[in-house]
Amino acid sequence: MSTAGDRPHLTLTRAGHDRRRPEHPDRRRATTAEHVAQPAVAWHMLVVDSDTACADVLVRSLLRQGHEAERVATGMAALDSHGQADMVLIDLDLPDLDGLEVCRRIRAGSGVPVIAVTGRGSELDRVLGLQAGADDYVVKPYGFRELMARIEAVMRRSQGCAPPADPSVIAHGPLLIDVSARRVSLDGRPIDLTRKEFDLVRLLASQPDAVLPRQRIMREVWGDAWSRRTIDTHISKIRSKLGSPGWIVTVRGVGFQLGRQGAAGGDPGSGAASEG
Repeated sequence: MSTAGDRPHLTLTRAGHDRRRPEHPDRRRATTAEHVAQPAVAWHMLVVDSDTACADVLVRSLLRQGHEAERVATGMAALDSHGQADMVLIDLDLPDLDGLEVCRRIRAGSGVPVIAVTGRGSELDRVLGLQAGADDYVVKPYGFRELMARIEAVMRRSQGCAPPADPSVIAHGPLLIDVSARRVSLDGRPIDLTRKEFDLVRLLASQPDAVLPRQRIMREVWGDAWSRRTIDTHISKIRSKLGSPGWIVTVRGVGFQLGRQGAAGGDPGSGAASEG
């Protein structure tokens, strides 16, 4: 795979003229392009790929969609630059750091959405990518329209395309989570959850279409104080209280997702999340 050379930075302007300026050798930015589309929302994309030709094609395609695109060629440059990005598109084969490690470091300190766009296409590679913190996984070669659809889907999940009138209340079918009051009800009946059980349900309900990796759940609910069996025990108790194992779906090798059981019910309780 080729690496970025010491070539001057190229910026594309609407008039189609090239304006060259010196810049970091593995960093390339462009903000406009010919025939720019006008998306409803323009995002700043960070493309992390040491393959210059492949990265340039992706950057130009993003520009044509009306987005901003910045390309870096190394993992360290990605770690330095991702704080200003709305989305990170990362190849896992980088010259300095493995892309999985870059994903883990980004996810440890940031909520920026990450999509792996890579030549590693085995099932194990996909699982490892998602476990490392990627929100989606696309294998090269890919169709750009499919990639854009996946980008839009991930951004909808991360930002919320239609936030409810009261963001402190999350409705998921008959399951209602009152975040402010820390209460859960199912079909109008209160469900008694412990503090950690409530935090786990709230986290899953906040991204109902996403499969949340085990490591992320453990980090956000328990911090550093957890054992591997902790999450399994809590999920088992939540399923029992909600009356159906289908309320929390296990995606083997990846993580957990909130299910949808319209007729499910649980034993009524106080409805408040107790300490424990």
